Amino acid sequence: MFIQTESTPNPATLKFLPGQTVLDAGTADFPSPEAGEKSPLARRIFSVDGVSGVFFGNDFVTVTKRDGVEWDHIKPSILGAIMEHYQSGQPVMGADAQTGAGHAEHSGEDAHVVDQIKELLDSRVRPAVAQDGGDITFHGFDRGVVYLHMQGACAGCPSSTLTLKMGIENLLRHYIPEVTEVRPVAV
Repeated sequence: MFIQTESTPNPATLKFLPGQTVLDAGTADFPSPEAGEKSPLARRIFSVDGVSGVFFGNDFVTVTKRDGVEWDHIKPSILGAIMEHYQSGQPVMGADAQTGAGHAEHSGEDAHVVDQIKELLDSRVRPAVAQDGGDITFHGFDRGVVYLHMQGACAGCPSSTLTLKMGIENLLRHYIPEVTEVRPVAV
């Protein structure tokens, strides 16, 4: 098994490509070791000292390190944990674990606007941020303000504010006049 790695715009996050499907559908975000307990793969990765977050996409694993920890010191152990997991035959997710379907539900008078927002996020934004090892999902819409949840490499990325304001906000405002602003939300 050969696992490739790619850097992300977030220097604290590295993208690992095992060359196999990680999740058949959706994403899974583990911002802490406790959150990762439901995933045998996340548990193995969190066992590496210095790991602070794990995120799964369709064909990648994004790992975030703690401040003060060097990639050169933990990358070999993370590669070993991923390889060991796939050789074990265990599932990526435990039987009771759930993957994120993505967007939050929204109903009411703005439902048509929210549907347009979700469509643009799915067609234009999410594929681009998945390339960088993350995901951005719809969280809410209130009086022109779109609230988005950033995961994986996007969470805590130094360029995430620029991505939100100059990229996503401009895109949504261009196509959907009801949108006035985009803000991140921590879940």
